Amino acid sequence: MTTQCLLNEGSFLLFGEAACAILRAFFIRTAGTPILVMTTTLYGIPNCDTVKKARTWLADNGHAFDFHDFKKQGLDRATVAGWLEQLDWETLVNRKGTTWRKLSDERRAQVVDKASALELMLENPSVIKRPVLAGSGPLSVGFSADQYAGIFGGKE
Repeated sequence: MTTQCLLNEGSFLLFGEAACAILRAFFIRTAGTPILVMTTTLYGIPNCDTVKKARTWLADNGHAFDFHDFKKQGLDRATVAGWLEQLDWETLVNRKGTTWRKLSDERRAQVVDKASALELMLENPSVIKRPVLAGSGPLSVGFSADQYAGIFGGKE
């Protein structure tokens, strides 16, 4: 697994977990600049076309990330609640997707606020707009090359 170690003011370097541990010990021992270990996580479903594009863009542009398949691995309440603290529920719930359309009218009508959206996303992770990118600045939903270039400061 590759982990990003943040050194000084915004310079990102890619290291393995062992190298980060060594760097962390070095900076602590020398009273140097503390380092922050950040892992970028892309949440989604592997067969989703938009998720595939995001994964390809990240790989092609040399950005290490962990992929979390929320259909297979699930999502915990704390993770989704954290997302809802950063983004409006209407941004996270994909009301244009097949999963939303397959819900009964009654179930869709029950989703009116953050709490009800949280319950829906935990019951049906496929209703979440994909992909969700965490750990590279503010939480990001969806994908476009321009969007990711803005997040990572890289080429499009």
